[in-house]
Amino acid sequence: MTTIDRHTASSTRTAPHRIVIVGGGVGGLGLATRLGESLGKSGHAQVVLVDRSPTHFWKPLLHEAASGQIDPATHQLQYAVQARRHGFAFEQGALQSLDRAQHRITISATRDEDGRDVLPARHIEFDTLVLALGSVTNYFGVKGAADHALPLESVTHAESFRRKLLDACTRANHVRRVSGAQQVQPVSINIIGAGATGVELAAALRDSIRLMHRYSLFALDPERDFCIRLIEGTDRVLPALSQRVSMRARRMLSGLGVDVLTTTRVTEVRADAVWTHDGQQLPNDIAIWTAGIAGPPVLRVLDGIEVNRNAQVLVSRTLQTTTDENVFALGDCAACPSHADGFLAPRAQVAHQQATFLARALKCRVGGEALPEFTYRDAGTLVGFGDVGTIGSLSGLRERPVFVDGWLATIVYRLIYRRHMMTVSGFARMALDTASHWLRRRVHPVIRLH
Repeated sequence: MTTIDRHTASSTRTAPHRIVIVGGGVGGLGLATRLGESLGKSGHAQVVLVDRSPTHFWKPLLHEAASGQIDPATHQLQYAVQARRHGFAFEQGALQSLDRAQHRITISATRDEDGRDVLPARHIEFDTLVLALGSVTNYFGVKGAADHALPLESVTHAESFRRKLLDACTRANHVRRVSGAQQVQPVSINIIGAGATGVELAAALRDSIRLMHRYSLFALDPERDFCIRLIEGTDRVLPALSQRVSMRARRMLSGLGVDVLTTTRVTEVRADAVWTHDGQQLPNDIAIWTAGIAGPPVLRVLDGIEVNRNAQVLVSRTLQTTTDENVFALGDCAACPSHADGFLAPRAQVAHQQATFLARALKCRVGGEALPEFTYRDAGTLVGFGDVGTIGSLSGLRERPVFVDGWLATIVYRLIYRRHMMTVSGFARMALDTASHWLRRRVHPVIRLH
């Protein structure tokens, strides 16, 4: 077992304060970049980012990758390159355990396709630890869901869903060809959970199916030969948003030909059918679960770290864990108290604001100053429907959230991703990246057909 101690990569006799960030999502990568630029390059602290993957992908784009509308490879950022440019170190591996007494974590070995170790399991010592592990899919114990309903947590899951979609289309297309003009059984896609991810995926799939038909890849009718169901247990889509946004979203989904089933609780998922609480048996070619999240299971077994029933780390308003002032948590894996009752919702903007806050707070900690408290400011929520447009609400413009749609909402929606890229890459690289994506869409098909 290799130990990477706080003296590694330091040429001074007294090692600087070491900040280890586990998880390279929106919050973790943003925090590592900011701290690397401020404390890492100046030598006031040593910043280390740990992630199981070698690359970063912005999770709100996963529905576009799953529907084939973007190539994930053109939107991924290499952690090693980011670390080199912005003054922090990167270690690849998954978090396995925490030893609070020894101030160190253990990360797993990384292996090649043949199962051979590329990097051994390692100990990494820290003075300050930040848990930014994101979330995993919560199936709520529904029978068969984990086996037959894909999650949408990573590029791997998005690619798996895209391949299943193409395979299902190929099978149905073959049946159509050999049976002549006879109607074939529609390709049934069941999206379980009508939050923002489920709604955006349903809309994106409608766009993708029409694009496939435009390119004559399949002889399937985009309306008759496909059934996209959006299944929600509550009484409306986008239940976390306002009634007005929810009603407008449902009308837009209906206009796209998406079959919306509300007040419908899934009780079992099988390879060929989804069963509901009222006895419905819904045909199923592909099922994807977007109905809930939980903290990664490893958080339940970390030394002395208190979690809630969803395996999210309990933190105070300083984002320190309730049991150890040297361990912080942010983003989806953190149960951060809100000013109202309960905890902040697991959203990208929460992770972004917490990363910005911790970049300031940890500079105070390294400098021996008192820590401030985190205050969340809701900027609103936007939901994209592809070519149909964007709807949602924006906060901060007035005392109450303002409903927005049309061109303004679409522009703001697209700028959110660019703001993230500017945070981690700077304005110049973000601008070049934007230009390259624009040119690519002019040269290559706007849908991935293989």
